Amino acid sequence: MSLPDGADQTKQPAELSLPELRWQCRRGMLELDILLNTFLDRQYAQLDEKQRETFVSLLAYPDQTLYELLMATMTSASPDIADLVSRLRSAAMQ
Repeated sequence: MSLPDGADQTKQPAELSLPELRWQCRRGMLELDILLNTFLDRQYAQLDEKQRETFVSLLAYPDQTLYELLMATMTSASPDIADLVSRLRSAAMQ
């Protein structure tokens, strides 16, 4: 079954407001809330469009996968995801 024209509500990163991003950073784990919101506050504005797209795609990951990536118990085959995860970790240490 396909969606009718105009039914796709997915927004591109440039279309997402800061409050919408902050809402997407809310997770079921406090650790993820802190890491993601710290990154949003400290680094998101400095990202280019491709990095912002990567961040939004990372927010779609399940909590456990995201946690394992950020805690370095799992690695990503995607260089874009790996770079962003590294930036997220660095932002948390500042």
